[in-house]
Amino acid sequence: MTSPSLLRTLCASLALGAASASATAHDFLAGPYKDVSLHAGKGARIAAELDGRTAPLPGTLLPPGTTLSWGFAVGECGRETWLGRDAASFARANVPAFVRAKQPYVVSTGGETGVFTCDSARGMARFMARYDSPMLRGFDFDIEGAQTPAQVDALVRQVKIAQRARPHLRYSFTVATWAASDGSKRSINALGETVLAAIRRHRLDDAVINLMVMNYGPAAPDTCVVREGRCDMHASALQAAHNLHERHGVPLHRIALTAMMGVNNVAENVTSLADLQAIVRDARALGLAGVHAWSLDRDRPCPNGETALSPTCHSMPAPEPLAFTRALAAPR
Repeated sequence: MTSPSLLRTLCASLALGAASASATAHDFLAGPYKDVSLHAGKGARIAAELDGRTAPLPGTLLPPGTTLSWGFAVGECGRETWLGRDAASFARANVPAFVRAKQPYVVSTGGETGVFTCDSARGMARFMARYDSPMLRGFDFDIEGAQTPAQVDALVRQVKIAQRARPHLRYSFTVATWAASDGSKRSINALGETVLAAIRRHRLDDAVINLMVMNYGPAAPDTCVVREGRCDMHASALQAAHNLHERHGVPLHRIALTAMMGVNNVAENVTSLADLQAIVRDARALGLAGVHAWSLDRDRPCPNGETALSPTCHSMPAPEPLAFTRALAAPR
């Protein structure tokens, strides 16, 4: 559990920063990411397999109150692809379906192995217009390793220009983080600091920093909050937000959290259903921008009780399918 002292500190910080919160701050967004490369339907339709059959999304799988993040568009803006799929056909297959179902969505770019770049205002405008609809909630730029500082700067510059035409949308930048509990406030890495510096340089003042509260590394106070030899994923997620706020001055209402359901890549990092429920509860109480999870495809036990890390199951004996997604949709 999160220590009372940490929770009091974060709440006090929120109170101090409330008066300066942006007038254009968006609502709390919550929901899973969807790896669009998995279970792809005909015609580039996004699909999922959670109950033994493949079904197109949004369908009936997503509970009310969730926003699905599509991952990931890669390449140069305006000429992007979806892991080899043509962007125009991908948008035609999915945008109308989500509008008909009144299902909110976020378009996410980059990812762990992908790179999304943007060096022209025309390309960014073409990219954003392709996915525009009443159900579009924003754009998420997942930056994890291959972008150069110049590419990061160009991307942020073009997002700032595009924001003038679409100020109602959320623009988030997803970066890796530690959650140091040793007093060092160790937080985002050098790449994350490059992203944050570009956001400040171009005065993208409403941008949300989305922290990947997962895969911290071996359980140690310089990486996370340690409990019984493991990273306490609930306490560590809040610690990560606290560190970013205190060390880098990012307001709490501009911080979001993305957890990884179940077993993470690092053995000492396991996000249980109870962890995610507590993260959502406390993130709402603290006024954070939202909570997300990787990924919808992992929101089920593995076949035959397998525990090996998998992209299509959470590698834990419980809970049942969609339990993590329902936790994200929990009401205030």
